[in-house]
Amino acid sequence: MGYLYGVRFQMQETELVLALREELYTQNYHSIDWPAQRSYVHEVDLYTPHSMLLEGVYAILDTYEQCAFPPLRRAAVRRSYELVVLEDENTDCQDLGPVNKMMNQIVRMHAEGRESEAYRKHYERRHDFMWLGKEGMMMCGTNGSQLWDIAFMGQALIETGLGEEKEFRDSVVRILKWLDHCQIRENPKHFKSAYRHQTKGAWPFSTKTQGYTVSDCTGEALKAVLYIQEHVKDAPKLISEERLCDAVDVLLSLQNPDGGFASYELIRAPQILEYLNPAEVFGNIMTEFNYPECTTSVITALSIFRKYNPKYRTNDIQRTITKAVDFLHKAQRPEGPWFGSWGICFTYATQFALESLSLVGETYENSVYARKACDFLIGKQRADGGWGESYKCCEVLKWVEHEQTQVVQTCWAAMALMYAQYPHPEPIERAVQLVMSRQHPDGSWPQEAIEGVFNKNVAISYPNFKFEFTIWMLGRAHRYLEDLKGRKAKA
Repeated sequence: MGYLYGVRFQMQETELVLALREELYTQNYHSIDWPAQRSYVHEVDLYTPHSMLLEGVYAILDTYEQCAFPPLRRAAVRRSYELVVLEDENTDCQDLGPVNKMMNQIVRMHAEGRESEAYRKHYERRHDFMWLGKEGMMMCGTNGSQLWDIAFMGQALIETGLGEEKEFRDSVVRILKWLDHCQIRENPKHFKSAYRHQTKGAWPFSTKTQGYTVSDCTGEALKAVLYIQEHVKDAPKLISEERLCDAVDVLLSLQNPDGGFASYELIRAPQILEYLNPAEVFGNIMTEFNYPECTTSVITALSIFRKYNPKYRTNDIQRTITKAVDFLHKAQRPEGPWFGSWGICFTYATQFALESLSLVGETYENSVYARKACDFLIGKQRADGGWGESYKCCEVLKWVEHEQTQVVQTCWAAMALMYAQYPHPEPIERAVQLVMSRQHPDGSWPQEAIEGVFNKNVAISYPNFKFEFTIWMLGRAHRYLEDLKGRKAKA
C-alpha cells in the first residue's frame, strides 16, 4: 500500500470501473468529498475506532504531503518495492495472504510490466486462493489450511486407535508422507533482510511453498509425526531424528520473555502500536501477541517429543515448558476458561489448554486450573448434551450462547473434559449422544456455524473440523468411558 500510494497508482477508468461507480455509490463519484470519508465507517463495521493518536498522525502526514521531500519519497518507494520483491521470492508469489498477495501483484505489474516473469507468476498464484462456491467466487484467507487439517486428522486416527487397524494404515502412511513433504527444510531465501524468523524444521499453516513458520502448526505437525512413527506398526521413519530436532529448535526459538508463544514470530514491538491500528474491522494486528492456543500446542509437542528423545536439549525444553505453563496459568480467565483467538472460542482454547496441562501432570483431581476449567464447561453444557457459543464471544470477550448447539464445539468441550480426566461420565456420554444424533446416514456431519476466527472480528470456516474432531472425540470417548467404568468396577 505504501508503494502504491507513493507512486499515486490509479486503475484505468474502464467501462467496468465506471459501471461499478454507478452501481456502488448513491451520488456522482466525482462529487464525493473523499478526504472526509477516511474515518467515516458505519458502526456495524467499526470494531476498532481510530484513536486520537492515529488521527493526529494522519493530520501530520496530511501536512507533510503538501511539501513532501522528493528524494526521501523516492527512497521510500524504492525500499517498499524491495520488500515486496523479497516477500515474493521467499514465498514464490504466494505471500503471507491474499491481501498483500494481490497488492504485490499490482506493484510488480506497475514496476515491471504485464509481460514480466513476476507478473506471470503472480497471475498463476491467484488461483491458490480462489474457489467457486454456491455463493459465487470466493477467496480463502490463506492459500489453504492443508497442514493444519492433516495434522489433526493424523492425530485423530492414532488417538482413536483407527490408525492401528489394517484398513486405515495406508491412509496414515500417506499422511506421514505429506508431513514429510511439507516440512520446511531451510531458512528463507531472504532471511534477515526480509525480517523473517527462522524456518528450518518448521511446518507452515498451509503449504511448504508458502513457507511461513507457525508455532502451533509446527507443534501439531510434530505431534502427528511422533504419533505415527512411534505408534503405527512398521510405519516408515520418513522424518529423521535430526529433522525432528530441527522442529524443536524452531519451537524453542519462538518463546517470548513472559513464557507465551505468538503465531509467526517473536513479539518485536510494543502493544502501544495498536493505537495506530488503521484497519477499523480488525483488532490486534499491529504486532504479534501471545496466544493460549499457540502456547499449549508447543507445550504438548515438546512434552511428547522428550518422551521419545529425552537427551536432546533437555534443560532447554524443561525451561521452556515451565515458563509456558506459568504463562498458561496466568492467561486463564477468572471464571475458568481460556480465551481463543483462532477458533470460537472458549471451548476451542480450553481444549488445547487442558491437553497441554494433562501432559505436565495437571488434571481435574490435582490442579485448581484444570478443575476451574472443567467446572466452567460443565456449567455451559446444554440440556441436549451439547455446547454452543457464538462468534460474538470473540468480539465482546465473554461467553455468548449460540442459537443452536454446535457439533464441533461439543467435541472440543468433551475432549477438554477427557484431557483433564474429568471423573464423571454423564456429561461426556451426553455429548457423545448429541454428536451421534447429528450424523447423517452417509457418515458425514452437517456444516453448522463458522468455527474459526482471527483478529477478534473475522470469522473463518474450517469445513474439515466437522470430520476431524467428531472422529477424534468419539474415538477418545469410547476408550475413556470404558476406562472409567473399569476403574469404578475395581473400586
